[in-house]
Amino acid sequence: MSASIAYLRDGRGRRYVAPLVKHFGKRPLREMTQEAIDAAAVAILPTGAPDYRNRAVYAPTITILRHALGDKCPTFRRPKGSKGRQKKDFMWPADAFAIIGEADKIDPEFGLYLRLLLYTGIRKSEGLKALAADTKPEERAAWLRTSKNSDPRMLKLREDIVGPLAAHLESHSGDRLFKFNDGGHFKHMLMRAKLAACGLPCPKRRPIGWKVPEHRLSFVGFHTFRHTWATWMRRYGGADVQGLVETGNWRDPRSASRYSHVVAREEWDRVDNLPAMGNGRGKAANE
Repeated sequence: MSASIAYLRDGRGRRYVAPLVKHFGKRPLREMTQEAIDAAAVAILPTGAPDYRNRAVYAPTITILRHALGDKCPTFRRPKGSKGRQKKDFMWPADAFAIIGEADKIDPEFGLYLRLLLYTGIRKSEGLKALAADTKPEERAAWLRTSKNSDPRMLKLREDIVGPLAAHLESHSGDRLFKFNDGGHFKHMLMRAKLAACGLPCPKRRPIGWKVPEHRLSFVGFHTFRHTWATWMRRYGGADVQGLVETGNWRDPRSASRYSHVVAREEWDRVDNLPAMGNGRGKAANE
């Protein structure tokens, strides 16, 4: 309990903490073993899927313990299947630009927020927590003080969003770079932009009982912008797996390697050396 309180007082996320405190109570940290966490996951989420148990029990518990114990924190196993189904969805440029264009019509600040996600690969929560004082358009840089993996990192800003960011900051008041709060209305703004990009109507506020019509961009969520950034970095930017890790968006190369399917650039180049039709002998085209 005291470890959880210290964690929260340090400004960390409150989500999922209350059920953990209720379950563990005043249990000494030395008794926070693998078996104890496994049992907590079953008790708190008896029918929870492995990825949800990981997100709601294992991840916050381990993070609180690391905050309290530092380097002395033991290593814990996550449940089998904790990563869930790894999504590899991404947007082609025309679709991404269409959504952002419609977002500009809803609120120019929302369109700018989506541009930042698309061209830096940051998560939704990281964009919402970014500080105006840490954003320096004149230096084409923004400092992200914290992230999901607790690592701060520098973001490089594209030239074409430097001007809009500078204009935004001139008229902006408040500590955070963007005014938005995560919630149903914020998510509905993205829904409006997606449906408009598909040529479909959408109410400004989601009425009770309203059902989202089927549309081809239904797979797009805020996290899809992060997937799209990584995919574009591979496909158009030529970044390899190590390059994605070095941007600071991932610690583990295994997480970044999911984008290897996008284009193995060297392998694609070898296609030119395959036997060509028409010479009758099956020899490579450059022979």
